[in-house]
Amino acid sequence: MRFLRVLLDANLFISFLLVPSGRSVPVRIVEAAIAGRFALLLTDEILTEIRRKITTKPYLAGRISLADANAVLVALETVGELVSATGREVPVIGRDRKDDHVLIGAINGHADFLVSGDKDLLVLGQVDGVQIVSPADFLALLEDPAGRR
Repeated sequence: MRFLRVLLDANLFISFLLVPSGRSVPVRIVEAAIAGRFALLLTDEILTEIRRKITTKPYLAGRISLADANAVLVALETVGELVSATGREVPVIGRDRKDDHVLIGAINGHADFLVSGDKDLLVLGQVDGVQIVSPADFLALLEDPAGRR
């Protein structure tokens, strides 16, 4: 069976960093990525967004240390495949054009899935062959191999 190629949106990593020791859906997905249960796709833009949000948003800055975030990001970069989020025009189909880089990264990386909690992305369902799913839906698929396509 072919490894699933998956791009995780920044919001999933931030949720993981907020409560890294729990058994929440984001924790289980990020742990699965680090364990190599699927091919993790990353973009420079997503990594930059994570760093930017945890340093500029007071709520996050008070709960996530930059050292913890950097340790997780280094682990992700070690197991992940860096893909480009530029060089492709995405038709105006999303509600938030700031999400274009996420869509482009998933398309350029030939992702099977884009996992996000962002309703502006989830409403799209699928773009250019990439299925856009919630973290809970992706975890259910990951934990039920018979459900894989």
